Amino acid sequence: MVISLVVAGRRVRHVFVDQGSSADVMFLTTFNRLRLSTDQLKPYARRLYGFAGNEVEVHGYIELSTTFTDNLSSRTTHIRYLVVDAPSAYNILLGSSALNRLGAVPSTKHMKVKFPSLEGTVITIVSDQGEAKKCYENSLKTKGRIFSVTSRPPREDGVTREEII
Repeated sequence: MVISLVVAGRRVRHVFVDQGSSADVMFLTTFNRLRLSTDQLKPYARRLYGFAGNEVEVHGYIELSTTFTDNLSSRTTHIRYLVVDAPSAYNILLGSSALNRLGAVPSTKHMKVKFPSLEGTVITIVSDQGEAKKCYENSLKTKGRIFSVTSRPPREDGVTREEII
């Protein structure tokens, strides 16, 4: 599912909701487009591994105010993004860490993410299917694309064990 968020006060499109990812990832190109300073990055000592088991360089992490809205209600929370320099058709991968923090229930069948607002209502974010299709087509053109990341390397048999960070 592909949604939009407001991160650090700016609208960010092409956010991939990835329940299989153990990390919330912001790509370096997005970090730069948000005009964030590398001085804000905090060191990150662990390693990340891409979908194919390749190691992904982490420049550090940053906690940013992130707003989820359905234009009726909104909810803002701080999300810890790992900043990586890797090619991607997406700007951000929103993984299980942020989804769990929100109490979100994503449904790929319905192309929606639902979670409670602080006022007790339900916020429903609808995936933009047109944008999702564009991102998918762009990802096919991108070499070394990353769809999922994990903090643990793949085992000898190729199976990846994930850990929420």
